[in-house]
Amino acid sequence: MPRTQKNDNFVDKSFTVMADIILKILPTNRKAKEAFVYYRDGMSAQAEGEYAEALDYYVEALEMEEDSNDRSYILYNMGLIYASNGDHNKALEYYHQAIELNPQLPQALNNIAVIYHFQGEKAKEAGDHDGGEALFDQASDYWIRAIRMAPNNYIEAQNWIKTTGRSQIDVFF
Repeated sequence: MPRTQKNDNFVDKSFTVMADIILKILPTNRKAKEAFVYYRDGMSAQAEGEYAEALDYYVEALEMEEDSNDRSYILYNMGLIYASNGDHNKALEYYHQAIELNPQLPQALNNIAVIYHFQGEKAKEAGDHDGGEALFDQASDYWIRAIRMAPNNYIEAQNWIKTTGRSQIDVFF
C-alpha cells in the first residue's frame, strides 16, 4: 500500500494533500514527479520511525531524481537514518555524498562535525589522546564551515570552538 494511503494523522495528511497539489501544478517531467512522491513517502516513513521503509523509498527516489540539489537532500536524509541507528560510518558516507552534490548544506556539515566530535570523545575515553584531538580538529573544521553558512545556528558548536582554542576569530558573521 502506498504510504499516502496509510497516513492517519492530520499533519501527514495535510502535507500529502499539499504535496499532491504542488505536484500537479509544477511544470516538471513525470520522472521528477515520481521521484518526489518517493521522497515524500520516505520522509513520512522516517517521521514515523519506519527507517527501513524510508530507506527503500529514498533509494527509489535516488534512482529517478536527476537534480543534484534534490539528490543531496535525499542523501542527507539517508545519513540521518544511519546516524540515528548508530551506524556513524554509513551516515558519514551519505553526508559526504550530499555535500559533494550540494556544498551549501550546513546541516550536513554540522552532522559530520557532531559524529567526529563523538568519535573524538570515544577515542579519548579509550586512551587515544592524539586520535581524539585529530577527530576534534576535524569536527572543528566542519563546524566552522557550517557556521560560516549559517552564522546564527550552531551556537553550542561556536562556544566549543572558542573555548577549546580552535578558532582564530571570535565572530563568524
